[in-house]
Amino acid sequence: MLVKTYASALQGVDALTITVEVNTGAVASGAQFYHLVGLPDNAVKEGFRRIEAAISNVGFKMKRLRTVVNLAPADIKKEGSAYDLPIAMACLAATQQVESAHLEQYVLMGELSLDGTLRPIKGALPIAIQARKEQFKGLIVPKQNAREAAIVNNLDVYGIENLRDAIDFFNGELDLKPTIVDTREEFAYESNQYSVDFSDVQGQENIKRALEIAAAGGHNVILIGPPGAGKTMLARRLPTILPPLNLHEALETTKIHSVAGVLPKNSSLVSTRPFRSPHHTISDVALVGGGSHPLPGEISLAHHGVLFLDELPEFKRSVLEVLRQPMEERNITISRASLTVDYPASFMLIASMNPCPCGYYNHPEKDCVCGPGVVKRYLSKISGPLLDRIDLHVEVTPVSVDELATTNRPSESSEDIAQRVIEARARQAERFQDQGQIYANAQMPSRMVREVCQVDKAGLMLVKKAMERLQLSARAYDRILKVARTAADLAGSEKIRHEHLAEAIHFRSLDREGWAG
Repeated sequence: MLVKTYASALQGVDALTITVEVNTGAVASGAQFYHLVGLPDNAVKEGFRRIEAAISNVGFKMKRLRTVVNLAPADIKKEGSAYDLPIAMACLAATQQVESAHLEQYVLMGELSLDGTLRPIKGALPIAIQARKEQFKGLIVPKQNAREAAIVNNLDVYGIENLRDAIDFFNGELDLKPTIVDTREEFAYESNQYSVDFSDVQGQENIKRALEIAAAGGHNVILIGPPGAGKTMLARRLPTILPPLNLHEALETTKIHSVAGVLPKNSSLVSTRPFRSPHHTISDVALVGGGSHPLPGEISLAHHGVLFLDELPEFKRSVLEVLRQPMEERNITISRASLTVDYPASFMLIASMNPCPCGYYNHPEKDCVCGPGVVKRYLSKISGPLLDRIDLHVEVTPVSVDELATTNRPSESSEDIAQRVIEARARQAERFQDQGQIYANAQMPSRMVREVCQVDKAGLMLVKKAMERLQLSARAYDRILKVARTAADLAGSEKIRHEHLAEAIHFRSLDREGWAG
């Protein structure tokens, strides 16, 4: 008897529907009575042992018939253990232990334990999106994934705990209730909930201003300062002043986290800006994505959010260099012999570093103990092309104990700063409304910079002197104009004025002659 069920395979952050065909024939002779074809990996092949034990432990039998299981399309690699449930249900239907009348109306996914319980899967959200697109009636997944998949409307999503629930459902012996999630209500309730705030930070007003400009224009930032100056504390608060995610951005971000398997248990939407802070021992594959079974890397997990690289010179040079293309293109293409996948990677980079190995170069109170040339060698670990792609270079000086003890004026809250950022982003959205994927000043290509960031003659002279003195590249010139445009947007100015250019030039500390001795 021939029976079909439907499953799904992940390709990048999207899903592809897989047809599971099971055909049973005469009683098998010998030990080989299961035949699995369709480019399955080892996890799929080993599933027959789990399936047989699970079926037996829920009170049914895996009959010893010659059984051929085909996973179509047969030219696409099938990976992972989530095919256990659709194969098990197809085998049971093919041996007439489960009613097959409605099986083809549903997509089934789930890994089976030996006792028949279901383990959670990766990528439930893109699987649900594809199931709705192909007009399936419903999706059956492990209970832990039900809320995530139920974000998709016009699709019945059933969360089940074990194989017996699925059998009873299709046999008409169990009335399952679809999981209901009010996507907009849940998104509005959880949106922009952070445990940190800029009001916690005393002093450092110039650093807050730099981060406000960065947030308003989507610019990359590097913070340079001694240990204990507050670099990490400031960086962790950057997402709190970014504009809240809209629903489209939240769904796109959730898809990536779902595919990577990092969504919290029983969660639905990622409703706050991601903040990813990988350790400096990270590999280039872990940062940009890939592997033998390609998965999103940290830059994709930071999509629509912030990627924080603490102690930047401690990262391997090869790891930092792979950032250059994604920072410009805002996506990453992973190519393998058998497939090519694209992962989005539109993130803000914020990096921090000490000015030298001991950390006290240019410190107002403590002496640097690094030998001659050590500071320059330390800074040279970061390549010029990478620094060119960072718009704001900010020197962080430590706040004195006296200032901390005597400060009575409350610091400005993240909510107040975010309001100015949102207003500046609204001006940019109006400016770029006809430009497709461009929504912030940092994303402007060079051609558009010349059109949008026009300055007067005095401003041009100021930039020209800065270019000559600091020996800036053409890319750095564009960065200065973009930052100046953002400063003007925050001030509500239609034109870029002299003070906006001066502020943008000020935030090129690593270009300044003599900074590293």
